[in-house]
Amino acid sequence: MRSAIAFLITFCFWISPLLGFELPSATKQVLLGITSGWQSSRVTFTFYEKKFGVWKKSGPSWKGRVGRSGLAWGRGISPVPSGAKMKKEGDWCAPAGVFDIGIGAWGYASSIERKAGLQYIQITTRDLWFEDTESPFYNQYRRLDHEPETVAERKAQMRQGDHAHSLKLFIAHNAAPHAIPGMGSSIFFHIWREGGGKPTAGCSTMSESKLKSLIAQIDPAKRPVYVLLPKSEYDKYRGVWKLP
Repeated sequence: MRSAIAFLITFCFWISPLLGFELPSATKQVLLGITSGWQSSRVTFTFYEKKFGVWKKSGPSWKGRVGRSGLAWGRGISPVPSGAKMKKEGDWCAPAGVFDIGIGAWGYASSIERKAGLQYIQITTRDLWFEDTESPFYNQYRRLDHEPETVAERKAQMRQGDHAHSLKLFIAHNAAPHAIPGMGSSIFFHIWREGGGKPTAGCSTMSESKLKSLIAQIDPAKRPVYVLLPKSEYDKYRGVWKLP
């Protein structure tokens, strides 16, 4: 009997953070991304808005791609199961969980269609995002007051002449000021490659038209979040996390 009680206490301690979490009350927009399993790089996106306390789909779902090696739990606003596989730098996994979005977008164009509260920065040769785990600016954006001079600065340049990265929306995985070196950096929504023919190193991608439409819908005043989960985990937590 004692061993059974001890097991129950341990189980409840392990699972309670997951069952105790729910979407922030201020969240009125959710982009839901569902994969068929942890190893899948193919994702189905659906955008939801909460109206009169009820989640409603905003248009039809669409296809996208995520990490070549599938998903691993990320560092967002949702809890992580004890002992679960975590996203790491260079593992080719996209982070699973619930993440803030609407913090900022970057692109090559001088302007984009967006809500007034969404910050947009036109990428120049002086705009950097650091993925080096040894850098004090790990997983952070910086704009230099000079052209890049060092190897580290040139390696961190956001403008690489790559159309897939010509428009990006930040996903707040392992974000500053609480970024942990080695736990994954530079996670964005961006344009997919080869019409969706290629997976990613960890980002979430879709067609250019869909990305532009998504960015135009994101309203920071509605505390938007991105939920990326395998279907099994979505089914498990949908009710308790109050997901669409």
